[in-house]
Amino acid sequence: MSLQPKSLYTPEEYLALERKAEYRSEYFAGEIFAMSGASERHNLIVGNVFATLHAQLRNRPCRVYASDMRVKVNPTGLYTYPDIVALCGKPQFDDEQKDTLLNPAVIIEVLSPSTEAYDRGDKFAHYRKLSSVAEYVLISQEKPHVEHFVRQPDNQWLLSETSDLHDAVQLPSINCALALAEVYEKVEVEA
Repeated sequence: MSLQPKSLYTPEEYLALERKAEYRSEYFAGEIFAMSGASERHNLIVGNVFATLHAQLRNRPCRVYASDMRVKVNPTGLYTYPDIVALCGKPQFDDEQKDTLLNPAVIIEVLSPSTEAYDRGDKFAHYRKLSSVAEYVLISQEKPHVEHFVRQPDNQWLLSETSDLHDAVQLPSINCALALAEVYEKVEVEA
């Protein structure tokens, strides 16, 4: 029995396929990885975070994008779809299609059981290579819990976390706050 060689794609081939596809896929090192759908809790949390940030960024030179904004990590070649990205200032895009962002300041991922290890490990390692990324936020969908990583001047990352629904996570790079009560509004999670 012979094994079929794995097809490898160039970034240009991936983008051409992705822009026509019905479903989203990520890309790294020539391989395309299909993304799975999200749970109700995941979607509610993403919607709540987007709504909260969008309201705070009104009338400011800042933007927030939900799950369909692709991000390219130029230093590593990863193309991915974070749950939420935000930035203040002028967005930079990979090409005239303006569907691949190059300079997010804040990246937020809602943790899913199937992707949690990747979001915490390899994916965060990719994100850390983007000099524009000042903050990385991980939000649990299983219970109220938010982890907030902030880039320090020495390129180290400072972690703070909370599980208190009365707390708010400050996002200094975009001058916003995420109140946990708003993040988890209408979301049925463990107490």
